[in-house]
Amino acid sequence: MTGPAWEYDGYRPEEERLRESLCTLGNGYFATRGALPECAADDVHYPGTYAAGCYNRLTSEIAGRRVENEDMVNLPDWLPLRLRPAGGDWLTPDTAPVTEHHQVLHLGPGLLERRTGYGLPGGGTLQVRQLRLVHMADPHLAALRTELTVEGRAVGLEAEAALDGRVTNSGVARYRELDGRHLTRLHTGTAAPGTVWLRCRTRTSEISFGLAHRLTADAPVTHANETHRAVQRVHLRLTPGRTVTVDKTVALHTSRDPAIGDPRHAAVERVDAAPGFDTLRETHAAAWEQLWRRCALEVPGEAGSILRLHLFHVLQTLSPHTADLDVGVPARGLHGEAYRGHVFWDELFVLPYLNLHLPEVSHALLRYRHRRLDAARHAARELGRRGALYPWQSGSDGREETQELHLNPRSGRWLPDHSRLQHHVGSAVAYNVWQYCEATGDTEFLHGEGAEMLLHIARFWADSADYDPDLRRHRIRGVVGPDEYHDAYPGARTPGLDDNAYTNVTAAWVLTRALELLNALPEPRRRELTDGIGLEQDEPARWDEISRTLHVPFHDGVISQFEGYGDLAELDWAAYRDRYDDIRRLDRILEAEGDTVNRYKASKQADVLMLGYLFSAPELRSLFARLGYHLDDRTWTATVDHYLHRTSHGSTLSGLVHGWILARARRADAWAFVQEALRGDIADLQGGTTGEGIHLGAMAGTLDLVQRGLTGLETRAGVLSLDPVPLPELSSYGFPLRYHGHWGVHLRLRSGLLEIAVPSSDRSPIGVRLWDEVIPVVPGETARLVLPE
Repeated sequence: MTGPAWEYDGYRPEEERLRESLCTLGNGYFATRGALPECAADDVHYPGTYAAGCYNRLTSEIAGRRVENEDMVNLPDWLPLRLRPAGGDWLTPDTAPVTEHHQVLHLGPGLLERRTGYGLPGGGTLQVRQLRLVHMADPHLAALRTELTVEGRAVGLEAEAALDGRVTNSGVARYRELDGRHLTRLHTGTAAPGTVWLRCRTRTSEISFGLAHRLTADAPVTHANETHRAVQRVHLRLTPGRTVTVDKTVALHTSRDPAIGDPRHAAVERVDAAPGFDTLRETHAAAWEQLWRRCALEVPGEAGSILRLHLFHVLQTLSPHTADLDVGVPARGLHGEAYRGHVFWDELFVLPYLNLHLPEVSHALLRYRHRRLDAARHAARELGRRGALYPWQSGSDGREETQELHLNPRSGRWLPDHSRLQHHVGSAVAYNVWQYCEATGDTEFLHGEGAEMLLHIARFWADSADYDPDLRRHRIRGVVGPDEYHDAYPGARTPGLDDNAYTNVTAAWVLTRALELLNALPEPRRRELTDGIGLEQDEPARWDEISRTLHVPFHDGVISQFEGYGDLAELDWAAYRDRYDDIRRLDRILEAEGDTVNRYKASKQADVLMLGYLFSAPELRSLFARLGYHLDDRTWTATVDHYLHRTSHGSTLSGLVHGWILARARRADAWAFVQEALRGDIADLQGGTTGEGIHLGAMAGTLDLVQRGLTGLETRAGVLSLDPVPLPELSSYGFPLRYHGHWGVHLRLRSGLLEIAVPSSDRSPIGVRLWDEVIPVVPGETARLVLPE
């Protein structure tokens, strides 16, 4: 096979969980971890399959409290296919001699290939080659081809294929005290010769699942169904030099699917109608080829290889099939059970990339938020406020899913979790609404569902702001910022911080955009909206006042992360690095010592500096000027330096944001952070977390670093604005864009030359702004712009 690939050589049990996450295959509807089909879940292996948006809620007894948690459900395992010589034991790399082991993730055609050699009792070797796909054209299908070749002597071999319903959610060690038994009412059966099925449902959400599989081989297939496993077996005679092939084709349906009756019947019908493996492989590869054409990122070298892997996993989680689903952006993809499959603010790092390639997917992800607008309004009312408060963690129905307790693995203690006070997630939703509409020109969405979300979020911020007569400013109190380490003042009895700078500045931005939108709406639609939400006559004037008077604290000539931050103690960073080496999770270290990170000027990840990630320098200066503050380059540079030296980077998003900012603020230091962002998952820099699921926001963010960060690309007022920044280590790149109805606009930078090619069409020219000049690029033409040294 040709094309880019991700390879692993040798069998290393300690690396299996990481490899399984990074070799996950998916199609946006469901995904399956890259576990070996002959291995069951244990301390080494964790075969997991997850369908987008399928959650279940259970209650557990933890630390003397009843705790309710909603999880993305681990579905019945469709992978099992195990082998044993006649009269022998089942072969696994943990119990049998392995003569070779090689695993290749072929990114181009979306295939996982593995080759393993097993030494057989009595001599000889069994060579196993498998090809696996989760179909990108038909999202309900998956297939596994197993090619068996014996060397040395003839062997009788038994192959057993199964659909295994004896699964639980147990892939994250710190969650194992929680109830993970989500499936019930398991039944198995035989539909036709060669086809078996399994059906089940979730215990409380009552989502039904139907799986069916068809086994084909050059020998009779028998059935041996059990209560919780649908089983097929085939006895094979292998002679040296002759390869025997066994194909397993699988179909999955859920009761959430449109246009079906029973999921079991739908799965049986689909697998019976499915073509053979070779045809499935061809149509699957063709679907992937189309995706690569729309989204390909052309970057040379090692960085380009990693970026292609990141893009592959983004597209497996959020594919064109996502546009038909009611799902959000799962922070850890469909790759594992970390964060319980919840939706955070990570869409803030994902949608800006998708907007310019798969806008229909962005639209669907924003509609997920709009469908949960009533739940967000209810959450605001529970706080005694108007507007909409989106949850920090969202799942099936939009209620707050953030855990009330979390486990510190270092101390073994269950601690209160106050991260639900991160109300800034609402600003992220509003930002994505605005960015999507600017990139696509979708005024229908902006004036409809987008306007409803934006106005309700603005109303929440206005209702959250209290006037302080001493400061003559409005303040937002009792929140937690993106940093997450700081959730209370030292010694305080109640959680929350006052005037988090990121929260207040983004709230001001939301209020400003909401006012702009109100003024721009056609009068009949404006009246519908204001009547529909009961907007009072004086509210817009109040929003305008608050957007100009929200308090932003400063200390020592830099922006304070929150009011009182400057009074915190300095941490002896060198001493903690010497003592612990890896201090990314400094909060856990200090808590285990009986201390708290709340006492120190120490951040987990970018907080104040997130402002430089979201807004260009001119827009950020404009925001601060509207608030009555002068933000010059000197103050911003000092702010960057201040937090750069006080951040432990306990999140994969941190290196991304710092690399993005430093590419413009301090270029010489940018590459180290860009590399950390690129290597975050492939090197498992967070210490075991990637095996629990990839970090989708960080992966998408690295793609957007090239797409928007290095190019300075902004979509504003119907113009593509560019302000490229030279980064020597990423000095050559190219990518297609979909912008305002233009498909395949191609941007390429190399050797100080920026090219923008607009494919032929009947659409209007694209306005391209490079610094202060706007250049119209007519469809069918290429603009070539020389960049200064």
